[in-house]
Amino acid sequence: MFIGFGYDVHRFKKGRALFLGGVKIKSPKGLDGHSDADVLLHSLMDAMLGAAGLNDIGHFFPNTDSKYKGISSLVLLEFVFKELKKRKFKINNADMTIIAQIPKIAPYIDEMKEKISKTISLSKERIAIKATTNEKMGFIGRGEGIAAMSAVSLKEKRIEERGKRK
Repeated sequence: MFIGFGYDVHRFKKGRALFLGGVKIKSPKGLDGHSDADVLLHSLMDAMLGAAGLNDIGHFFPNTDSKYKGISSLVLLEFVFKELKKRKFKINNADMTIIAQIPKIAPYIDEMKEKISKTISLSKERIAIKATTNEKMGFIGRGEGIAAMSAVSLKEKRIEERGKRK
């Protein structure tokens, strides 16, 4: 079993849409970033890549490359998932936490799980998404941005396949 951890944070910016977990969230401002700035999916991708012993998302999708400007993080997540499959990894589970003072996240969690489930071929029952506040402390507590953390466990299909042949 291989375990990876991911973290991402973005500040709010007026005039941008807010995307979390691939879902457009009703909010007066979105997150600033080169792509759609989906902190949840960015932390998930880093956890997946870390568990596989690969570089972070900045290596695969540099913010200096114009082809990633404004891109949906679901597209990037699909690429990362295919990279894991090429290396014979299978995802066991994903556990994610969104840290945001505003807006309220709970009404969107089921839709986030659905989008992630479809993108990485993982049962919704193996995906956990939680939301918490920062108790009005720090930049998150002041409503200046959002952070997300993710943990992912993988197993190597080659080992699984060898066990079946015995």
